[in-house]
Amino acid sequence: MTTLFLAMINEKSIGGVIFFQDKEKREYLLLEYERMNDEKGDHKYFDFVKGHVEKKEKEAETLFREIKEETGITEVDLILGFKEKIKFFFRKDNKLINKEVIYYLLKSKTKEVNISFEHSGYKWLEFKDALKQMEFKTSKDVLKKAEAFLQNSLLNY
Repeated sequence: MTTLFLAMINEKSIGGVIFFQDKEKREYLLLEYERMNDEKGDHKYFDFVKGHVEKKEKEAETLFREIKEETGITEVDLILGFKEKIKFFFRKDNKLINKEVIYYLLKSKTKEVNISFEHSGYKWLEFKDALKQMEFKTSKDVLKKAEAFLQNSLLNY
């Protein structure tokens, strides 16, 4: 019996749950990602802004850099008190990746988005529609926590 040992690689990313609020409704920004050759075949999925922490970069620096690079949005307010961490494993190039993503909550001052080459589209969706659009349970859980946080907040966003 042959056992294949995979090298374990730790990766850390920072992401943003970005929302836009007006008098009538709150909408969340989801970006369209392309995924290649997994168990579901080639397909696209929607998720939050996120990206790898670069060397010597602080979490906040990664967060604002990724938001600007992936969406073109530069005017956002960080909502203090919200920070959610998810962890998962996946395989890439015969290596096992231990991935950690830390999400922060941000209010955008605009709905104007200029997506990067990394994405094929985007949507601003109200909470229930955003939940339906998302694929991953971990991301849906982060969205549910963000919505609950905003609903329970004493501040008016």
